[in-house]
Amino acid sequence: MLNDGDRLSRESQQNGVVQPLLTDLYQITMAYAYWKCGKMNDYTVFDLFFRKNPFRGEYTIFAGLGECLKFMEKFQYSDSDIEYLKTTMPVSVEPEFFEFLRVLTPKDVTIHAIQEGSVVFPRVPLMRIEGPLIMVQLLETTLLTLVNYASLMATNAARYRMVAGNNVSLLEFGLRRAQGPDGGLSASRYSYIGGFDGTSNVLAGKLFGIPVRGTHAHAYISSFAGIEELTLRTLRHKETGEEKDVLDLALKYREIIAVNLKVLVSEASDSELAALVSFAVAFPDGFMALVDTYDVKRSGLLNFCSVALALSDIGYRAVGIRIDSGDLAYLSKAARETFRELAVKFDRPWFANLTIVASNDINEETIMSLNEQNHEINCFGVGTHLVTCQRQPALGCVYKMVEINNQPRIKLSQEVDKVTLPGGKNAYRLYGSDGHALADLLLRSDEPKPEVGKKVLCRHPFQESKRAYVTPTKVEILYKVYWKDGKIVYPAPSLFDIRNRVLESLKTLRNDHKRSLNPTPYKVSVSDDLYTYIHDLWVQNAPIGELS
Repeated sequence: MLNDGDRLSRESQQNGVVQPLLTDLYQITMAYAYWKCGKMNDYTVFDLFFRKNPFRGEYTIFAGLGECLKFMEKFQYSDSDIEYLKTTMPVSVEPEFFEFLRVLTPKDVTIHAIQEGSVVFPRVPLMRIEGPLIMVQLLETTLLTLVNYASLMATNAARYRMVAGNNVSLLEFGLRRAQGPDGGLSASRYSYIGGFDGTSNVLAGKLFGIPVRGTHAHAYISSFAGIEELTLRTLRHKETGEEKDVLDLALKYREIIAVNLKVLVSEASDSELAALVSFAVAFPDGFMALVDTYDVKRSGLLNFCSVALALSDIGYRAVGIRIDSGDLAYLSKAARETFRELAVKFDRPWFANLTIVASNDINEETIMSLNEQNHEINCFGVGTHLVTCQRQPALGCVYKMVEINNQPRIKLSQEVDKVTLPGGKNAYRLYGSDGHALADLLLRSDEPKPEVGKKVLCRHPFQESKRAYVTPTKVEILYKVYWKDGKIVYPAPSLFDIRNRVLESLKTLRNDHKRSLNPTPYKVSVSDDLYTYIHDLWVQNAPIGELS
């Protein structure tokens, strides 16, 4: 187990792939054009935000800020970076530009951000990045790639936790299905932040201190052809040290249990029994068995219970079973009924509470359906649908200039959703008398903060008739300065702290905002002053048509 020092040391490390050249070429070409025309030191403000919550939901979890700050700390072009860029950029690029890049650092950049692990909403900037134009522009692609998947993954995990409830464990089993090794590690990390309890990914356990879980695959069962292959079948009693034959005990129990299960011993697989005995001898304190290789009821469950009771006679308690195929609700209830019957028959009360793990392409809808069927599952192992975010593969965060040299900038579009909110802004979360969040309110940077007990007008940024007065009982400022003067202002929280932040932040939302089906939209509003500012600027910048 990692001590706190080792864990924090490893969490402070970053994948070596995250470096200044992890960007799009057009960032470098724009940088040269800025440099060439003397705009590289124009002071700019960019917003990093998304336009729509993922998975047809009404909330998102902000993640990836810690990785962004690590990137800022080590941002500097290496000599080999410069040499490569010289071969990639057009020959017309002046040599002095490369020397400019060689010494460029983000020391003059300031980053305001929402706390990582917070519930966030569309249009509210997750990060506000201020500083010299050329430097802030060069950060765009890398910051987006560090936030987009992290936030999507954490949100997906939080949704699984929501539908599973707090009494069921969730394990991430997605490494083999993830988008490459980096995607696999990120999935393990951000699913843990979002509420999962552990991972099968051993490297993620080492690097991030996430609990690692795993038993065996069907291949282990299939590797045995029969009982005669057992080369080791004995185990010393946990307390007395007396040598006991696990196979003999299991065979005796199997005859008795078959009557209870109303199955024929002849239908049970002896090769499966041999595999389970072998695994139990190897892991007597952690015996968790996969029981669906042949047939759950007629073979797997019978063989598991026989070996588990044999272990009990030798002073050990089995952990439980995993079911990876079939009707999970029906099979889990059949297994639980069997465990309860045998607990009474053999006077082993703990046997009734053996763990039942279910896997097999689990998604949100599967869990909801199983809940409706009153399943008896204690733990879900989730892989493909979790790590690939199959319901929505990208969050769609964008990075837009909203101010340059104290002058606002607005991007117009025929699609209203793509119109940006100009100028530097502050964001506040307003709470109602029941303690739940009512709305997020964006204000211009020079506006006074909304006050508790004082009525404030909240407006939809684009629809004139959508407006409401709010008298908040609590006002939470959403931004802190996380990077300034070339260094991190706040020390990075641990994964465990961010995970707790997710839990606490989700509690501030009403249940109707969090439900999976037809959630109530959460209100993101602008102040009356910002509303007027947006629309005045819109009119000023929109081209005037001419009829003929």
